[in-house]
Amino acid sequence: MLVRAYEEDRAALEGYLLFLTRDRLVAEEIAQEAFARLVREVHAGRAPTSVHGWLRRVGSNLAMSRGRRLQVAERKRSSLLVYDVADSAESAALRREDCRQLRAALACLEQTDREALLLAAAGFSGAEIGARMGRSDGATRTLLCRARRRLRNELVRAEGVAFA
Repeated sequence: MLVRAYEEDRAALEGYLLFLTRDRLVAEEIAQEAFARLVREVHAGRAPTSVHGWLRRVGSNLAMSRGRRLQVAERKRSSLLVYDVADSAESAALRREDCRQLRAALACLEQTDREALLLAAAGFSGAEIGARMGRSDGATRTLLCRARRRLRNELVRAEGVAFA
């Protein structure tokens, strides 16, 4: 049965898949996969009643799946290409200066403000920060809001002094 199906349906299936994919090698590869699946189905005792129709449907599904994968790959290609380029000396110096200013501004804050801001920057949620500091969720949100405002004011003050 399998040999006869291959001899009778291979050329027609490849022609149909060539129409769908516009690539002879891809059509041949998909046809091979469809026949391999047919062999598995027959050996599992699930031989299709219409082999020709079954092969055409499986080949069509394989071609569509391939097309979808290619579309996703094309959309994601730019995000997959990552070029690690070293920062310029100027960028590195500016980043170090920003870090120094931020450390100095954090040092001017109260311990509770500083702790809450550092926990938030590390990715802890407001509820987690509140539990760690022994505060309610609402009190923690208020603390974070005020601490951020104080930090912002301290950074603005330091910037004004630095550039005045």
